[in-house]
Amino acid sequence: MKTADLHELFLNQKQNFTTDTRKITNGAIFFALKGENFNGNTFAQAALEKGAAYVIIDEKDFYIDERTILVDNVLEKLQHLAHCHREYLGIPIVALTGSNGKTTTKELIREVLATQYKVNATIGNLNNHIGVPLTLLNMTNETEIGVVEMGANHLKEIQHLCFIAAPNFGYITNFGKAHLEGFGSEEGIIQGKSEMYDYIANAEGIAFVNQEDKIQVEQSDYCECVYINPHDTPLLELTPYVQIAHKGAVIQSNLIGKYNYNNIIAAIAIGQHFNITSKNIKKAIENYKPENNRSQIIEKGSTHIILDAYNANPTSMAAAIDNLNALNQNAKAVILGDMFELGTTSSKEHKAIVDKVLSCNFNSVIFVGAHFYNQKIEGAKFYTSFEDLKNNFDADFNDTTLLIKGSRGMALERILDLL
Repeated sequence: MKTADLHELFLNQKQNFTTDTRKITNGAIFFALKGENFNGNTFAQAALEKGAAYVIIDEKDFYIDERTILVDNVLEKLQHLAHCHREYLGIPIVALTGSNGKTTTKELIREVLATQYKVNATIGNLNNHIGVPLTLLNMTNETEIGVVEMGANHLKEIQHLCFIAAPNFGYITNFGKAHLEGFGSEEGIIQGKSEMYDYIANAEGIAFVNQEDKIQVEQSDYCECVYINPHDTPLLELTPYVQIAHKGAVIQSNLIGKYNYNNIIAAIAIGQHFNITSKNIKKAIENYKPENNRSQIIEKGSTHIILDAYNANPTSMAAAIDNLNALNQNAKAVILGDMFELGTTSSKEHKAIVDKVLSCNFNSVIFVGAHFYNQKIEGAKFYTSFEDLKNNFDADFNDTTLLIKGSRGMALERILDLL
């Protein structure tokens, strides 16, 4: 089936689609995707029995009847359908990528734009080769602006995602030490993320660029740019929340850490480009509260917890440590978990974090995971795994500000149950 014909069918079914048989409703189109541990084709019959109107498969052995649509590759067809739908809608698409802060920045942009437009944005961090198509296919004729987050761990991935989403506007949060294993080097990270600039330039779109980030400025010099000038929205203080000045007013955010300052001013700049009023920008920023283990502030008894356990890389880890060190608190402590996907740089990067933390004179320092354990030295407690920590946990964090941070695979939010 041609993509245009599938798109017509998609619209006729009122955009009722799914890739998960557990979420099938009557009249849905089921896309039988494959993964490392499953083959969606094997669920074709079950999908029809649950009420799906059509199933898209790529293995002829699972053909059932005229409700079964056989294609060469289900994932590629899903991606092509998403691109076709994006072209059909013809709305502005704001895409963003970067090593750190993507999801928070995306949420801020969505909140700001949604004060005056009907906005569809990436749900959570569904920002890969499957998540981006799903985001686009959830946009409707009522959608006025789309906000699409793009993640990548190797070269050419952002290029591919840009082809699918065809953004008119692009923003890169930063170039940090994330996914070094896949990109190969810091230079590879810059090259990979800058594929967004390549697309925006060729599409004659607009790139939003932090004027104080020399690498961003250099990498985007062939694009039409809207420069974000931090001096226009100066940082006032960290209490520990980020407080800034904007258009003669003070915006008190619910975000901690100087690293979130750039995320906020990017959302403001993009909002201004789309003519969002200063009043609505202030309201949106102040109403946004982080969740899903991203820079959340949690109080447990007299323990003041900064839970930033959704993900971690050397750049974000260092920023979180610096933020804690700068806070005017009497007692401060950290529990840090391993950082993944660092390849051959892993040992060096974990050692650098250990050295950095021990130079801060925190009251208590705990490292969790095999990578950190390999750097074990005096001055801190090291545990090989979360289970090792759990079985030997005896720390007292009363009247203490505690930072908990680690890569997603460490799931350090489980520490809350130990406190």
